[in-house]
Amino acid sequence: GRKAVVEFDGVYMNSDVWLNGHALGHWPYGYTSFNYDLAPFLNFDGQPNVLAVRVDNSKQPNSRWYSGSGIYRHVWLTVTDPLHVAQWGTYVTTPKVSAESATVRIRTRVQNEHTNNRAVTLMSQVMDADGQILKRILTMTETNKSIPAHGEYEFDQTIELPKPRLWSPDTPYLYKVHSLVESGGQPMDEYETPI
Repeated sequence: GRKAVVEFDGVYMNSDVWLNGHALGHWPYGYTSFNYDLAPFLNFDGQPNVLAVRVDNSKQPNSRWYSGSGIYRHVWLTVTDPLHVAQWGTYVTTPKVSAESATVRIRTRVQNEHTNNRAVTLMSQVMDADGQILKRILTMTETNKSIPAHGEYEFDQTIELPKPRLWSPDTPYLYKVHSLVESGGQPMDEYETPI
């Protein structure tokens, strides 16, 4: 009942990926990230799962400099509920910022990969660099929406942040937006976005 995705941040180049002998796909590019859904081919009966990656970098020269070859960036395994924040699903901006206050606009795409509609609550809050919630009443917003089966919805929320610590090269302070997706009072997914 869970969704399992493997994401490659960079494989140079012409990669083919298999899981337990099943072809997941071919990715010809060496500098872009890509991902595959693993759930249909995972073993759940105690047998090991084998993820195989083949790289064909034989067409040389194919770059202005020596690029190396193979998996050269992070590989991530993400397991979520079918109701989750989409990959790279948050877009956070600060349309108004001063020493007195900041307006934080949070747009969050939530995907429902269930076979039925889901009532969804998205709770977003701004946290300081130490992970502390900042004055919950001022920095938390909640929105409810029904998302159709195999559909998605982009929530648009705004939070006012009093007396923000402004980022500069001398004081590179970062906040985080913590997003919590709930359905039927149960947590489905959590996602953090540094801002």
